[in-house]
Amino acid sequence: MNTSLFGLACVGLGGGAGAIFRHFVSSAVARKFGHGTFGTLAVNITGCLLIGMMAGFSVAPGETAAMPTPWWLLLVVGLCGGYTTVSSFSLQTLTLVREGHGGPALLNIGASLVLCLSAAAIGFALVHSLGVIQ
Repeated sequence: MNTSLFGLACVGLGGGAGAIFRHFVSSAVARKFGHGTFGTLAVNITGCLLIGMMAGFSVAPGETAAMPTPWWLLLVVGLCGGYTTVSSFSLQTLTLVREGHGGPALLNIGASLVLCLSAAAIGFALVHSLGVIQ
């Protein structure tokens, strides 16, 4: 089998699984809190934490990138790429603005930026602080 086809299959499998997980998590949170924005925010935060942890397992301290192994393609590119919903975030924030809810829109932007970047950094640092990667 061609390696590039195998890589695409890894991305496709991971992306499909990520999209399914995104649907379940986003729907559950939206039902609990009454608005799709909160479901998307929850997915983005947990997705950023997950991608930070995966990078922590894959990127040695002092390095900035991982080799695109089949696991990286499956889990980071596919699963996390299919799970996180920045495009949905953008559309829902625009909808809030168009509905005249500028304050909640700005809060969603700020919370997403700060919490998602923080979650990615925490996930990365968590893996390295546990001594899992030498």
